[in-house]
Amino acid sequence: MSQREWIEKDFYKDLGVSSDATADEIKKAYRKLARDLHPDANPGDASAEERFKAVSEANAVLSDSAKRKEYDEARRLFASGGFGRGAYPPGAEYTTGGGGFGGGEFNIGDLFGGGASYTTTGGDGGIGDLFGGLFGRGGAGRGTATSSRPQRGSDVEAQTTLPFRDAALGVTVPLRLTSPASCTTCHGSGAKPGTSPRVCPNCNGSGIVSRNQGAFGFSEPCDDCRGTGSIIDDPCTDCHGTGVQNRSRSITVRIPPGVSDGQKIRLAGQGEAGLRGAPSGDLYVTVNVKADKVFGRNGDDLTVTVPVSYGELVLGTTLSVPTLEGRVGVKVPPGTVDGRTLRVRGRGVHKRGGGAGDLLVTVKVAVPQNLDDSATEALRTYLEAEKASGFDPRADWAGA
Repeated sequence: MSQREWIEKDFYKDLGVSSDATADEIKKAYRKLARDLHPDANPGDASAEERFKAVSEANAVLSDSAKRKEYDEARRLFASGGFGRGAYPPGAEYTTGGGGFGGGEFNIGDLFGGGASYTTTGGDGGIGDLFGGLFGRGGAGRGTATSSRPQRGSDVEAQTTLPFRDAALGVTVPLRLTSPASCTTCHGSGAKPGTSPRVCPNCNGSGIVSRNQGAFGFSEPCDDCRGTGSIIDDPCTDCHGTGVQNRSRSITVRIPPGVSDGQKIRLAGQGEAGLRGAPSGDLYVTVNVKADKVFGRNGDDLTVTVPVSYGELVLGTTLSVPTLEGRVGVKVPPGTVDGRTLRVRGRGVHKRGGGAGDLLVTVKVAVPQNLDDSATEALRTYLEAEKASGFDPRADWAGA
């Protein structure tokens, strides 16, 4: 695919979003389309498979802020005629020819609006740099053809849901993924087993060809090898020469202790396979944590509310409180007020750098709903004694 063809693609239309869509809107649109169009959900449907490839390609560009910025800028310039209606192909590397521009410098800032001065004598900062990140290569020096970088595989996103305690302590979980992966038949080369790709004779393996037009020379991806630098005469029958095929695989993911709800875990190289042996993308696993009936969380601190009786707060007691790793005794001093929080050091959620947060124990009085006659009479006797001692719970309250 030429750079012009790439720029003319409307990735926003492929995903069904506007050009000013937020990253979350793009993510939601891609997830829905990928789920609806996935080959596993549409067996034998070639049209759905092509749409699946198109939305995957669109997401690979629009979900990457740097690639999206370059893509938007390239489309803006292309639409405005900034490339001279084909006279100066997008992504071409410009050098001066044999005259007409004196010292070999030419101000083409008007093409980009803002008056930036671009020189054509080599080095960084040329037009090629604008498209370098988008098309997998940086700007080249004067008149030189640089090798195309292999097209890295796209990143893949997955989700897993964990119980609260597993998330706090860490756990290993299996994941089942269906995504483009390195072809097991040709091992990613794209060539039929027993054969190998050959060096493209047109670009000598660089993936780039140079030609002159008027006073300018520019380089662009080689049409014969599509910028890969190699030609496959006998393609692999399973992947049709791409080196990639959709397949399901199971992987084991280690979730570190202390992961929080919504946190992403990155697994380098576990995403989509790159074309023809290029590096694979990464896998990002979003962890959803279920709420727990006993524990809560405040940062690295573990929280728990323990029901107690009025007498236990007045006289003091020692409570047996659960933690993530067994139980611990918590001393409640005499005269503790309802709702007080007691801190137990180092019994909370494990931290990334080592150590753990604290356990925060909040005591809350449980009021009995049914008392027998002896308990009721004892309580009345206590209230009389309490009143006789001069205790008034509402003294100095609300102007009393």
